Amino acid sequence: MDELVVIELFGEEYRFRPDSQVEDPERVAQHLKKYIKESEALFQNNPSDKNKIVALLLAAMNLSRDFHDLNERYSGLERETEKRVSSMLEKINKGLEKNKNFKLL
Repeated sequence: MDELVVIELFGEEYRFRPDSQVEDPERVAQHLKKYIKESEALFQNNPSDKNKIVALLLAAMNLSRDFHDLNERYSGLERETEKRVSSMLEKINKGLEKNKNFKLL
C-alpha cells in the first residue's frame, strides 16, 4: 500500500503511510480524529500545547477503554459460541449413538 493518509489535528496536517494490513486507513484516521475532537472540546477556550497533549492522552485513553470493552465482549461471545457448539456436538453424538442401526437409503 503506497498511499499516504493525511490527518489534520490541531490545525496541522500529518501524513503517514499505513501498514499494508490496514483495509481502510482513511476511516481509521477519521475514527482517531473523532476521539481527539471529543477530547479537544474540553479545552476549547485554552488551546495551549499542554492541552493538546492532554487531549491526545484523553483520546488514547478513551480508545483504549473502548478497545478493552470490545475485546471483553468479543471474548464473551467467543466463549458462549464455543459452549453452544460443544453442546450441539454432544447432542448430535448422543443422537447418533441412539440411532446406530438407522441407515440412510
